[in-house]
Amino acid sequence: MLEKMDEFFIARLDGYDEHMLRDVEGVAEGYVELARQLPEGARTLLDLGCGTGLELGELFKRCPELAVTGIDLTRAMLDKLGEKYAGKPLELICGSYLGRDFGEMAFDAAVSFETLHHLPHNEKRALYKRLFRAIKPGGRYIEGDYIVDTQAEEDRWFAESARLRAEQGIPDGEFVHFDTPCTVENQILLLREAGFLGVSQVWRSGNTVVLAAEKGEADAGRP
Repeated sequence: MLEKMDEFFIARLDGYDEHMLRDVEGVAEGYVELARQLPEGARTLLDLGCGTGLELGELFKRCPELAVTGIDLTRAMLDKLGEKYAGKPLELICGSYLGRDFGEMAFDAAVSFETLHHLPHNEKRALYKRLFRAIKPGGRYIEGDYIVDTQAEEDRWFAESARLRAEQGIPDGEFVHFDTPCTVENQILLLREAGFLGVSQVWRSGNTVVLAAEKGEADAGRP
């Protein structure tokens, strides 16, 4: 049975950090690469699906004074994040990042790690457009996520998601835990459609990839 997203993570909170760092190929190294891509001199960061803040350790090493706005569905995970980084400038929001207004030119950078592979294309595209507006000119969005190699693999995951939702009577819009990973090519296309011009894969290990999307100084008026 598919589980609601927040309930899935609450049930797995104990041992979550260890599982991600030890069992998921590329994740521990991916956090290091994510931090390497942070723009020089970044002071404000939006972190989508921040969970327990596994990625923030490396980011704070690079920019110790970084002010972070983190959004996550699971209060217990945010509580754990707050305990880890007590004393850091954090604004933690318990809720969905889907449909949320992040403001306009409010952040030097935005990141997400292992969260967006649960979304269909239309929701990703809309999210990327809001991220584009929220990032300052010259800033960057950095995404670490689970990807697949071929369109056929992507299509199978989405078809299985649709089958299970129909079988279990789950309405559109209800956020449940099921992986629907995309190809790198589709991820890059969706980011470009949202307004980011300089988009590239900067690192990969197994099925974990890091993408960097630039918002140029001249791009402030784009969608």
